[in-house]
Amino acid sequence: MKKPPASAGPAGMRRQPTQERALQTIEAIFGATAQIVENDGEAALTTNRVAQVAGVSIGTLYQYFPSKEAVLLAMVERERGRVQQEMQRLLDDALERQRAVREVLQDVVRLLVSAFGTGGHSRVRRAMVRLGWRVDQHERFTAALREGAERNAVALARLVDGGDGSIRPPTPAMMFVATRAVMGAIRSASLEDSPLLGQPAFEDELVRMLWGVLRADG
Repeated sequence: MKKPPASAGPAGMRRQPTQERALQTIEAIFGATAQIVENDGEAALTTNRVAQVAGVSIGTLYQYFPSKEAVLLAMVERERGRVQQEMQRLLDDALERQRAVREVLQDVVRLLVSAFGTGGHSRVRRAMVRLGWRVDQHERFTAALREGAERNAVALARLVDGGDGSIRPPTPAMMFVATRAVMGAIRSASLEDSPLLGQPAFEDELVRMLWGVLRADG
């Protein structure tokens, strides 16, 4: 079947699934994509192969995705959105309870490592995370990272406001360095399949790095 032209929907998707059956189809496509890459490598990834493994027709796949790249981008975009929502809940709770900044940093790092590093305990889930890092060069995700950093900076500023002055209020430069440093380390560890992932020592070093950036006497 000839591949239909791409549309400009979110992450290249033709249309968003709304019914339960359609949502299950999308999950099957995502799972098949990660499974193929994990078992056979990226070179084996084609829309026909994804459809076969997912147990759907190629026509059904093209109803939602115009290309294999669109499938990958949609996987990454969904995960970023989920993590940002969880991050917002974490920061909102920290503000409400006025938690110590370093404790909040530990929870933030743990969330990011779990989401973008280890990917949980499922082998397929880990493959999806690594795959997402490989394709995450899209402007959409760069913009999402900037937007998330700005929202997190506002929450962090409110958290340190009224403190003893030992923590610097966040600035754009600070947030840029902090987010890129943490995410860069997690990305490298994920792509290298580093044994450090999942170890407390790895998270402790990331927290220590962030704490050094935030300290007023740093």
